[in-house]
Amino acid sequence: MHVSDFYYELPEELIAHYPTEQRTASRLLCMNKETGELAHRQFSDLLAYLRPEDLLVFNDTRVLNARLLGAKASGGRVEALIERIETEREAIVQLRASKSPKPGTRLYFDSNKPGCEERLEAEVMGREGAFFKLRFFCQAILENELPRFGHVPLPPYIKREDELDDLERYQTVYSKNLGAVAAPTAGLHFDEPLLEAIAKKGVQSAFVTLHVGSGTFQPIRVENPLEHEMHSERIEVNQEVCEAIAACKARGGRVIAVGTTSVRSLESAARYSSGDELEPYTGETDIFIYPGYEFAVVDAMVTNFHLSESTLMMLVSAFAGREHIMKAYGVAVEQRYRFFSYGDAMFLY
Repeated sequence: MHVSDFYYELPEELIAHYPTEQRTASRLLCMNKETGELAHRQFSDLLAYLRPEDLLVFNDTRVLNARLLGAKASGGRVEALIERIETEREAIVQLRASKSPKPGTRLYFDSNKPGCEERLEAEVMGREGAFFKLRFFCQAILENELPRFGHVPLPPYIKREDELDDLERYQTVYSKNLGAVAAPTAGLHFDEPLLEAIAKKGVQSAFVTLHVGSGTFQPIRVENPLEHEMHSERIEVNQEVCEAIAACKARGGRVIAVGTTSVRSLESAARYSSGDELEPYTGETDIFIYPGYEFAVVDAMVTNFHLSESTLMMLVSAFAGREHIMKAYGVAVEQRYRFFSYGDAMFLY
């Protein structure tokens, strides 16, 4: 297996830089994972593919305004992307600057309100691998300051600045637990009326939490995927989710993960369970799912289109077969589907 096995050609104009006007107006490419058979639908048609005995599992993480723009005391521009908040006033961040700042360097981040001269001050405490640790000097806890100083951390392939609409559209309608620096994008297609229709059909829902880290956008820099070091992310799979999954399996339903983050949460909990029954798990996961992996929990998934040669291409290939996935992506390009975070979706069943 090579990273290049998961390469596909994508015209630049198929990258979605804005969401559709309505969340459910995205297109949905449905694929039978056994046969590879494809069907072209609208996202709202997902309802027709669901059965009353099924269980949908969503990731309820909420995205932080994690991108900070400012300058060093010397005047050099600096950009910080919060990876995770560690204490009330300390965070691990990615830093972009002309020169790597040394410990003790003061940074001053601008308000996200045009014309406001208020600034958020921080000090570089040191490095942790590719990341920096910052201490922030703020009256409130850092989490409460980010709405005033932080920007929506749009992915690097969206070539524009964040706008007011992104505050709403780069969150799922059911987002709850603050802590992600990227949205669980498969969930962006669901709106309240669709969720109500799903519940009315008798389909159950459950919620896990995986705080998506910026490492989700890091490319694989080795040709042998098994040499790739996965980033670690925080997850919570509680007792209620485990009971819902056990009940779903018992009634012959399908566990349908909404997004690869839900997949990774459930399969991580299975990895840490002591027996056949899924057990609650709260902690870190760096699970890497690639072809050859045997899924313990997930029977179907809703997912967006992923970057070429990425770990997520490997995950969906592990689930539905590499040949089926590569063929489906080729069809999606031909049919002008919209790709990545604000793009269209797939239903693999």
